[in-house]
Amino acid sequence: VQLQAYGGGLVQAGGSLRLSCAASGRTFSSYAMGWFRQAPGKEREFVAALSWSGGSTYYADSVKGRFTISRDNAKNTVYLQMNSLKPEDTAVYYCAARQPGYGEYGYWGQGTLVTVSS
Repeated sequence: VQLQAYGGGLVQAGGSLRLSCAASGRTFSSYAMGWFRQAPGKEREFVAALSWSGGSTYYADSVKGRFTISRDNAKNTVYLQMNSLKPEDTAVYYCAARQPGYGEYGYWGQGTLVTVSS
């Protein structure tokens, strides 16, 4: 699976952005998907994840209630809708895919930069 994330940009605090992650490969629909982020000078952290069916979602406490992860298996795309953005959400956002039966994400996109100004 190859992943390409896009949709980042500059937004004011309180604004919204939707990130997209396009995946190649016929087995996309069987993969769990996740979004991670890495702020300058910090380690990469988990943001949100979604089961292969979209029936189960998981969020970091810092984004719960503001971000929504979803997927469209027909389009091989996973989304991250980000609302009520804060300056501390500024980071490079990465999408990742996890094969069934694997405990870790083995496939990563190139990242897209989100900058939230105060």
